[in-house]
Amino acid sequence: MLNTPAAPASITVTPAARHAEGVSNDEFRAAMSRLAAGVVLVTAVEPPLDPDAPEAPAGEDVGMTATAFLSVSLDPPLVLVSLRTGSRMDELLEEQPLWAVSVLSESQRHIAGRFSMKGRVSDRLLFADIPYRRGEYTGAPLVGGALATLECRTEQRVEAGDHTLVIGRVTTAAVPSAEGGPLTYFRGRYRQLS
Repeated sequence: MLNTPAAPASITVTPAARHAEGVSNDEFRAAMSRLAAGVVLVTAVEPPLDPDAPEAPAGEDVGMTATAFLSVSLDPPLVLVSLRTGSRMDELLEEQPLWAVSVLSESQRHIAGRFSMKGRVSDRLLFADIPYRRGEYTGAPLVGGALATLECRTEQRVEAGDHTLVIGRVTTAAVPSAEGGPLTYFRGRYRQLS
């Protein structure tokens, strides 16, 4: 009796899911990863659960790293941040119109990484050892050493696919630090300009 090798198991390759337009999620993600983006920390203060009850837990500082942030208009001064629909920040900014942005410097990669972790610990712990001051207008944390800080009030929310575009009017802007270059995000990694 001859020993014949078993036939190789057939391998089924599932084609990448394509949208009606023909592009797959992977193709779109790969193309957009070639666009360098600045990195910011968006912050806001969650209101207390029950503002009328002094014994109720106080509101908590909330923060998230964003790379989809841009200037929209000079007159009036408007900016836009893109938030994943249903994320904590999206839900908070649906209720709370005041928020802030810290433009992170190349030395603040650890802050960007900390606030972009999946399954992260509470925001209170994330802010614990980060130097910040409270914004005059929003009360939101503004990161020490950031290249620039902005305080904003939501003017408009636009649903766009699986994200919400939040357009905010800038109420205060400062350039507290001229040291170092910006933190950028390119090809899936935080980078420095060289």
